[in-house]
Amino acid sequence: MADKMLDEMDENIVVEFNDDNGNSLYYQQEMIIPVDGQDYALLVGLNVENDESFDEEENVIIAKIVKDENGEDEYVDPTDEEFEAVQKAYNDLCDAEEAQ
Repeated sequence: MADKMLDEMDENIVVEFNDDNGNSLYYQQEMIIPVDGQDYALLVGLNVENDESFDEEENVIIAKIVKDENGEDEYVDPTDEEFEAVQKAYNDLCDAEEAQ
């Protein structure tokens, strides 16, 4: 699960996750990918330019967006099947954009 923060300056959605050691990791929402009536966020890691171990693929994640009990967006891990469907939808979007 992750907390969502809104950067008022540029209205970017930043999501905070905590790793296994309790460290905060921040991701910016780059796009929403709708699949089968459910929204999924493509999230890109922030503040990684100083990280020598930075691997772009490891710092891009897909999260399912669900509503919590207060009606707020909550970002959770998708199932393997959901992840594969979102990955296919993303690839289809990229292919369609390249064809233009």
